[in-house]
Amino acid sequence: MAALARGRDALRKVEFGWLQLGRPAAALSTRRQCYATNAKTAVPSKRYATTDQLSERMKDTAETLIIGGGCLGCGLVYHLAKAGMKDVVLLEKTELTAGSTWHAAGLSTFYSGIVNMKKIQHESIKLFQTLEKETGQQVGFHGPGTIRLAKTPQRVDEFRYQIQRHGWYSDIINQSIITPDEIKKLHPLIDTDQILAGLYMQGDGHIDPYSLTQAYAAGARKYGAEIYQRQPVLGLKQCSDGTWEVETKHGIIKANRVVNATGLWSHEFSKLHGNQLPVMTVQHQYIVTTTVPEIQARSTELPVLRDMDDSYYVRQERSGLLIGPYEAEHKMKQQKHWVEGVPPGFGRELFESDLDRIDNHLEAAMSLMPVLKSADIQTVVCGPIAFTPDSMGLVGPYPGLKNYWCLCAAAGGIIWSGGLGKYLTHWIMTGEQPHDLIELDPVRYGKWTSMDYVEAKTRETYGMYNHIVYANDERFAGRPTERISGAYGKMKERGAQFVHNTGWEQPGWFALSGDEAGYKPSFRRTNWFEPVGRECRMVTEKAGVIDLSSVGKFEVRGKDASKIMEYLCARSMPEVGKSVVAHMLTSRGTVHSELTICKLNDVRYFCITGAASELFDIRWIETHADKGGFDVSVLNVSDDGGCLSIAGPKSREILQKLTTTDVSDAALLPMDNVTMDIAGVEVLVIRGSSTGELGYEFYHDKKDTLKLYEALLEAGEPYGMGDFGSYALNSMRIERGYRRWGNDMTIDYDPYETGLGQYIDLNKSADFIGKEALLKLKEKGTNRKLALLSIATDNVDSAKYDTVWCDNKVAGYVTSGTYSYSTNQIIAYANLPLNLASVGSKVEVELLGKHYPATVIEEPIIKEKSARL
Repeated sequence: MAALARGRDALRKVEFGWLQLGRPAAALSTRRQCYATNAKTAVPSKRYATTDQLSERMKDTAETLIIGGGCLGCGLVYHLAKAGMKDVVLLEKTELTAGSTWHAAGLSTFYSGIVNMKKIQHESIKLFQTLEKETGQQVGFHGPGTIRLAKTPQRVDEFRYQIQRHGWYSDIINQSIITPDEIKKLHPLIDTDQILAGLYMQGDGHIDPYSLTQAYAAGARKYGAEIYQRQPVLGLKQCSDGTWEVETKHGIIKANRVVNATGLWSHEFSKLHGNQLPVMTVQHQYIVTTTVPEIQARSTELPVLRDMDDSYYVRQERSGLLIGPYEAEHKMKQQKHWVEGVPPGFGRELFESDLDRIDNHLEAAMSLMPVLKSADIQTVVCGPIAFTPDSMGLVGPYPGLKNYWCLCAAAGGIIWSGGLGKYLTHWIMTGEQPHDLIELDPVRYGKWTSMDYVEAKTRETYGMYNHIVYANDERFAGRPTERISGAYGKMKERGAQFVHNTGWEQPGWFALSGDEAGYKPSFRRTNWFEPVGRECRMVTEKAGVIDLSSVGKFEVRGKDASKIMEYLCARSMPEVGKSVVAHMLTSRGTVHSELTICKLNDVRYFCITGAASELFDIRWIETHADKGGFDVSVLNVSDDGGCLSIAGPKSREILQKLTTTDVSDAALLPMDNVTMDIAGVEVLVIRGSSTGELGYEFYHDKKDTLKLYEALLEAGEPYGMGDFGSYALNSMRIERGYRRWGNDMTIDYDPYETGLGQYIDLNKSADFIGKEALLKLKEKGTNRKLALLSIATDNVDSAKYDTVWCDNKVAGYVTSGTYSYSTNQIIAYANLPLNLASVGSKVEVELLGKHYPATVIEEPIIKEKSARL
């Protein structure tokens, strides 16, 4: 350790002139020298558009104006121009790659804990391998592979968990768990005594971000796009027709749409239009060593290593090593001023390093790779990275603003740049996403996302960047937000164990006397298992009450309300006082959204959706209202409204005790809605329940939630009614055959393969979006179907994305899974080819490294007539 330690001590005594703010030239020179990875000289700035050309451009309107010349912005301008869009312009306030791109370590891996991102990362790496030939600019891509290291049994379980969730992409991603001996063969310089296993990704590695960005820019110019450097945006104004006026120091550029790709400046830039994005900048440090003789002597490049349990990565950098730790939250430097905005002049600058914050990581690296003990530190980089609270970035149209798009704050910007550029290009040019990627959509945040929450959550996310990610994973920083039920405190007293749901605190389950309370993460069944079973039995035998305040709630109002609802939905709207479950489809006939719709009168509809799809659905309605000239408005009441629900065979008797309104079976039919007084609270009541049992949902003012909750508990006590949470609800809804948006249906599925044909009315008098595509689909027939599986497992349950096998080949994947407490078996919905979707078909489901036998069974397994249907 002596040499590396001496290097640390020596560097602490050096004046960090080039590492401080305000000295970009030396920093850039050092960066290019250290990390060029043998790439060709960058395209000189004279090839970019000039100020005179910019002045000429101001006479015309740009179709798309991208603000920000980092890897993401340049990736998008390249894809838009290549796709044939004319008048695409990019403005960069200093030089391309300024901000985070230029100093990034350039790691480019196939691996992602977010299944939907695997396709994005594959698209990027595939592009990296061809971009040089297309543009003439070398990108410096190295593909020695990546090994993620496990030092604990829990980490090995995580690897198995991730493997089981990537099978559908196995044709494009070569991923496998390898032994310590196999790791040693691939990387002979590490000590494998402390290693239990590795997760090996073949063919990925790292890339030079600077050269990659220049290649994107070269390709964009080749296809006709214009790129202007040293053109900061000074102002942003939206015109009455939805176009934008973008102010620069040389005048105004008009654009039909703008894209915020400003990275570090995303939060600051958003203030130009009176909003704030949930973005914070964190400091990421890495070191580069001097030449290591054992590496210099090699003829092949070592694979990239990620030491997950000690939280750092290490890769070969020429004949040395680059080590990048993710420091713990308590060691992160306080950066409050970065929450408020990045200094306007900040470009290719860095922070002064602080090696004390990463000492433990460096010592772990020396223990893993003994050759580091004789290495010296050559360079230290401490640079800014833009983070959202979950590190996933913001990609898509910003809700509430016309023609304003985000492509920013993505912690994985380098590896995502190619795939996201292609993804967003499709969305911009067609008006629809090519596939589901709601994990990055700006709609997952809302007005509840305070900057205090952003800071707390970002620090937690960065500090836990390599922590084990479990099924049903929960993180607790920044919670609760203002999105809590009016009965939150009372439910907490009664043992509610909350889960986070788009800002809301949603009761997942209740710990009663004798239960082990608290969050106990595991890939197997844990402390919630028995209490959830108790809740299911209570609901099916007696009655239960659940807080559903987290659901999205909004009204569509106006003289064209009926017209737009008929146009958007594939099912006819109900009569006044009735409700329906209806689906909004994409133009290609896939499921964009599922809504419960109550017709209050001819000009007013009350709509209910999931918490995660609240702003997603509102944006879709508002976009089409504007596009079609419908005279309507959308009023979002999600935060101001509460929802409680009771379900079970005793629920009618309980409700009748609290109201003078007749709620008999004849008076209040399934899916009727009526306003009534319940225990002195005015409530919109819908008869229905996602449990499949007799039930009612009560929509009311949030200030009355506690009063209503206490009244329901008191009335229900003689009947044995108690609380139940979302875990029990999920179990019962799968037993009853109910699909869930985001799991069993998304924009990747059409309604026929999902089993939603009963909700589709191709004969309705009004045309609707997706009808033409559905007619073709119905004529052609689907080749896949959602089927219900019974899985013979032990102490592990199945969930979304688990791989389904047949005859040693990947056949499909699970969309939802649960333990059925009513029938004592594991059940799961799976997307399967038709030849395997019939009752009695035999398949296998991969769970934690084992293939468990499964059989397709008849659905629903609980056959009582559904109140919802």
